[in-house]
Amino acid sequence: MTPAFSDAETCRALTDRLAHVRWIAGGTGAGKSTLTRLLADRHDVAVYEGDRAEHAWLERCTPQHHPRLAGMRGLPPGAMWHDRTPDQVFRAMPSLHGEMVGFIVDDLLAMPEERVILVDYFGILPGHLAPLLRRPGQAVFLLPTPEFRENALASRYADPARARANWGNEDLADASAKRLARDALWDQEVRRQAPLHGLDTIVIDGTVPVPALADDMATRFGLRGRQRTPFA
Repeated sequence: MTPAFSDAETCRALTDRLAHVRWIAGGTGAGKSTLTRLLADRHDVAVYEGDRAEHAWLERCTPQHHPRLAGMRGLPPGAMWHDRTPDQVFRAMPSLHGEMVGFIVDDLLAMPEERVILVDYFGILPGHLAPLLRRPGQAVFLLPTPEFRENALASRYADPARARANWGNEDLADASAKRLARDALWDQEVRRQAPLHGLDTIVIDGTVPVPALADDMATRFGLRGRQRTPFA
């Protein structure tokens, strides 16, 4: 269920309980998972993978509280793209309407609090994330350039079997074009919302090596003094 952020005392208590959480969000194909894995290898942090968690949310969602997410349950691969424009797909995204937030919060609250938790997830917007933060520096949004994303997704779906598992019988070239256009709309919304909530965005164009980005993230997130031990 989505937390009641309108209650100031409840909101403050929630941000206190999530003070050990750091967030790497933003657009698809920006390298969030690669960056998260490197930080996990270097520092003593736990990782929360939103993409993996989504599968369980489909089982937990209800039409009353999560109408768009519940509507996706049982759909065959590619169905959400069929006969829709990129704008229609974008506006139907459960994430755009905050339907994922309650699930993420519930999952994070169920995890041990002794270690920093690093969230790797695409589907949360600055406006939905800001009420969960004690301070803005707990989160950053990565936004890939169109060229960087196109190359990243082309590599990700170079295997036809993986592409079909995602897009079913849809024409792959058409589906890929729709995906890129929809993701551009998501990035646009992130860019619009982030400054309203004092949250940082970083443009990813491939010119900065991943280790250097990881150094920057470690500084931003206060991970510098947390070195992973061989048995962690």
